[in-house]
Amino acid sequence: MNATPPQPLGWLRAVLTGRALPYTRPGSRSAIAKQARGGPVGAGPLGLDGDEQGDPRVHGGPDKAVHCYAWAQYAPWRQELAGNAAAQALLEQPGAFGENFSLDDLQESQVCIADQWQIGSARFEVSQGRQPCWKLNDRFGVPDMALRVQSSLRTGWYLRVLQGGQVQAGDQVWLLARPYPEWPITRLLRAIAERDCTPATLRQILALPLPPSWHKLFSCRLENASAEDWTSRLVGRQP
Repeated sequence: MNATPPQPLGWLRAVLTGRALPYTRPGSRSAIAKQARGGPVGAGPLGLDGDEQGDPRVHGGPDKAVHCYAWAQYAPWRQELAGNAAAQALLEQPGAFGENFSLDDLQESQVCIADQWQIGSARFEVSQGRQPCWKLNDRFGVPDMALRVQSSLRTGWYLRVLQGGQVQAGDQVWLLARPYPEWPITRLLRAIAERDCTPATLRQILALPLPPSWHKLFSCRLENASAEDWTSRLVGRQP
């Protein structure tokens, strides 16, 4: 269903980018420690100007060009991680989860697969939700943080860039089109987190415009009648 005229969805609280640096485990690199940018920032097919990815095999690329996270989700994390001083410090400002866009008035339940947005002079499409990895465990100092993020469904989501342009903090997010209003990101995240292998559900999901990685994930579930092993992603290689 198309949104005509464009509808306001929310606001861009912050735009963040980071350089890939050596991370916590031997041989690992990450750009998860992103910093807020002032003024306009260019957005192109591979993401934001000045942003990098530590492991291009699983991060970045056209389908994961921009990672979004809802500022409203920081409050429940502060409550859940009360007593963890390092985590509380991270959660004082946007960027704790390595996001590029910190968004006001928007969260996973209000965002649908294949939504098209206008922000600044750039146009985006919601491509998939995030599947968190072990780097969040090390960043927060919480051994099961990645699993907590996945189970909470407060993962954030990714955008692909349909039309390059410039964005900056304070820009409004405009909804241009919503072809799949019955498929909010939370519904897809829940199917992953709950290891849903119901054939009818999987066939419905596979009819959506999924990125290749998600199409493979749900196709394998349908073929094998079982969910994938998350150990490598959630735990990673131990130091």
